[in-house]
Amino acid sequence: MVNIIHPVAGGIALLTIATFWLSTALGELFGPVSTVVAIKSAIPWGFLLLIPALAATGGTGFNLSRGRRPKLITTKIRRTAACAANGLLVLVPSALFLAFKARAGELDAVFYGVQALELVAGAVNITLLGLNMRDGFRVKGRFRRPANAHRTINEGV
Repeated sequence: MVNIIHPVAGGIALLTIATFWLSTALGELFGPVSTVVAIKSAIPWGFLLLIPALAATGGTGFNLSRGRRPKLITTKIRRTAACAANGLLVLVPSALFLAFKARAGELDAVFYGVQALELVAGAVNITLLGLNMRDGFRVKGRFRRPANAHRTINEGV
């Protein structure tokens, strides 16, 4: 069961963060102020999906890695810790602050400064989660190249 929960929860977490990021970027670039306010107000509600997905991903990941610590798994654990710190120290406070400012109609320089910080931190987390997903596939042996994949046509397969 853990083998199913881990990738599903990780996929949900990655898709949720990517949705937050894309909706913010597209709303800011192409949407009216009302769209920005709606997006910034909705993102904290998305935490009700994101936080349990991240917790399930982390918990099942530690469970799956129990007794094994090859370099790939150690790297995934370090990335997960960085992702969690980034989320707790930058992304969640930023999202709550931006939702408050948006609902108050205060889309000022401070709002956009925090918005820029949030977009950078979000891109970092998307990258870290994507790398962890890639390495998870490697640990499971998915996308492994066949033994003779390195040969070229000239070598005569």
